[in-house]
Amino acid sequence: MTTHEYDAVVVGAGTSGCYAAATIAQAGYEVAIVERKTEQEAGHIACGDALKGAANFPDAIPKSKLEPAITNTEVDHGRFEIPQEDTVLEIPVPGELAVVDRWKYGQCVIGGAEDRGVDFHYNVVVTDVLQDDDGTVTGVRGKHKGDVHQFDADIVVDGAGSLSVLQDNADFDGTHFDTNVNYSQFCSGYREIVEVEEEVEWKDALVFKPTKRAAGYLWYFPRTGTEINAGLGFQMTEEPMQMIDDLKRDLRNRPEFAGATVKDKLGAALPTRRPYDSAVANGFIAVGDAAGLVNPTTGGGIAGAAYSGKYAGEQAITAIEEGDVSEENLWRYNERVMDHFGARYAGLDVYNILSTAVDVDNLMGLLASLPMGKLSEAIYAGSAELSLGVKVQTAIKSFGNWGTIYNLYQTKNQADRLLDHYESYPDSPHALDTWQDRRDDIMTDVYDVTGADPKY
Repeated sequence: MTTHEYDAVVVGAGTSGCYAAATIAQAGYEVAIVERKTEQEAGHIACGDALKGAANFPDAIPKSKLEPAITNTEVDHGRFEIPQEDTVLEIPVPGELAVVDRWKYGQCVIGGAEDRGVDFHYNVVVTDVLQDDDGTVTGVRGKHKGDVHQFDADIVVDGAGSLSVLQDNADFDGTHFDTNVNYSQFCSGYREIVEVEEEVEWKDALVFKPTKRAAGYLWYFPRTGTEINAGLGFQMTEEPMQMIDDLKRDLRNRPEFAGATVKDKLGAALPTRRPYDSAVANGFIAVGDAAGLVNPTTGGGIAGAAYSGKYAGEQAITAIEEGDVSEENLWRYNERVMDHFGARYAGLDVYNILSTAVDVDNLMGLLASLPMGKLSEAIYAGSAELSLGVKVQTAIKSFGNWGTIYNLYQTKNQADRLLDHYESYPDSPHALDTWQDRRDDIMTDVYDVTGADPKY
């Protein structure tokens, strides 16, 4: 067995792991990233390829390192195709948006972490989490080409993605780490990179289209005018889709894809759920998908991953310097995530819950009647206010869907209550149980209003 010693060990060379490692290394500490893929394949994941707000990403990996992967900066709106209503909605997307070559982006992020002095150990499959007698995580153990490698560290950062193997193997008894996690809170996704002969007319838009069931949609994101990320996903509470066949069927029915060739294909699971109530334990911090930090209505997670890596890295530095890697000393990480975007994601999760309980035709009819600016605000901010005039116009246009719109109105009220409650996220693990009890009371009302089965 080969043993390696570091100040911090990060498992996973994705966005969150690389930003966490780069942040810690920038402060002068010795950091390793342990990655199960080969050096060539690292960064190659299934993703929609949309990158939002890169100019404001943490500077541990500057935007200049990401620019070679950005392939389309013309995108400025979403295009919602609603066949049930024979209509197309053009919805503005606030803020900076770009589409990237995801594998190249992953390599750029890895290069940015290397520039900060992070050591990479590729082709290592982590099999065990190391803990001392009081349960503090002290490292990980894995296999590289049949040989056992042990990585000892003061802090372990879990960037291993959805349904992390680290969380399966660690013992979190005695901590508040969120273990209320199961497959039904996740989305299954599949995407192909498709090349067409002529530029698509919607190269400045992210295209969305509902599937024939609720809680699922197709997407077409243009990396360039002729290279399209085409994919689909569905909530795992639903009956399984035949994703490859369903995507091919839709591609065949779109004339712009006639004669297209498939350059790459890949599938994945992502956590379309609320953020973990707590993503820290003694000596352990979970980041990105491994902490449920994905917008549950769109599946977008790159920006949240980058910032969770930054916050985890900065809290790890504090803990190392103070010689205290306890759950309580790492708790500030939870607070910063919730304050920045976690509360908003929790509010948006209410709409994800609603989508599992409504008829897809009714939902599409309602979307077709809503003001586009307000719909955009709701999707990206978690809530939106409607003036009296807008309410009247919406009521007229939505005749026949009033039951659904009333349900949406009630759901919005519960989402707002939940957002307000997340603003009082506790500053200590000792207060979490009381906070959770009040949150769960709100969630009971969410299920009553939406008619959805409990998600948690």
